[in-house]
Amino acid sequence: MLQVQQLVKHFGGIHAVDGVSFDVAAGECVALIGPNGAGKSTCFACIAGQYPLTGGQIMWKGQALQGLDPAQRLQHGVARTFQVAQVFEALTVLQNVQLAMQAGRAQNSISTFKLLDRQSNAAALSLLQETGLHALAPEEAASLPYGAKKRLELAIALAASPALLLLDEPAAGLAEAERASLMRLVKKLAGRGMAVLYTEHNMDAVDGVADRVLVLIEGQLAAQGSFEEVSRDAEVRRLYLGEGAAHA
Repeated sequence: MLQVQQLVKHFGGIHAVDGVSFDVAAGECVALIGPNGAGKSTCFACIAGQYPLTGGQIMWKGQALQGLDPAQRLQHGVARTFQVAQVFEALTVLQNVQLAMQAGRAQNSISTFKLLDRQSNAAALSLLQETGLHALAPEEAASLPYGAKKRLELAIALAASPALLLLDEPAAGLAEAERASLMRLVKKLAGRGMAVLYTEHNMDAVDGVADRVLVLIEGQLAAQGSFEEVSRDAEVRRLYLGEGAAHA
């Protein structure tokens, strides 16, 4: 279980996150939402290891994550994606996943690269099949449309066999059909027992996908519950859903 306990992050006099606590259990898909400037991106970055904490604790399976960089967190089964997809554009789609699968095992990254085409071929192809990229396996990542790059980044994250998956706006920049397809996959991953936490602006990527929704407003947790429950919250509707949903 992921446990965020009284998380605080200040940037000088700016209190971006101020005492946020929540947890995410194995098999649960949780969305972290809020208006611009609410602190959700900062909160997410602290959990992912991008920012050091001003205060509080982040625990994963009883292990304190604060003080560990993203690579060390990956060794503890915590993987992430970014709002803007990050892939190895000089490699093929298949090689991207093969490299990710070998990164945690190899002692010498240069030898790993030289032998890449012989590494984890069947497992990598299976993962590409799951993420809808099997037909694009031989294509260079640089040539992919953006929606496929988002899927490839997810496949790269999954290559580490994480138990906790952190997704930073996984549906950002996608058309409605692509968004729905990708979020069905995200929900499927949680259904297999993975803990999933994601930030999002698009409400159609939250409704019907997230088991629970956390709403941050002004650096604090203003509401949590099902999508229907937080949608009925008067304060959430006034400060976020009433305006934010219309612009999602």
